[in-house]
Amino acid sequence: MELKMYFNDHLPSHFHVIYGEYNGIIDIETLTLIEGDLPVRAIKLTQEWAKEYQQELLKMWKSKEFKKLPELK
Repeated sequence: MELKMYFNDHLPSHFHVIYGEYNGIIDIETLTLIEGDLPVRAIKLTQEWAKEYQQELLKMWKSKEFKKLPELK
């Protein structure tokens, strides 16, 4: 699974998830899938990871400064 955040992207604050041929966009504040076709398992794994790093993700979105976070397992 690959996670990406594009600075200067549209609101709401979010990150992109690539899981094989599936793609999704996760809202950082609500941790919900706002766009895409990710399987339920991929959504749940991503949400668990994002919940742990939610504050860091929001800081990155607001500051536009990249910080490497631990990989999603």
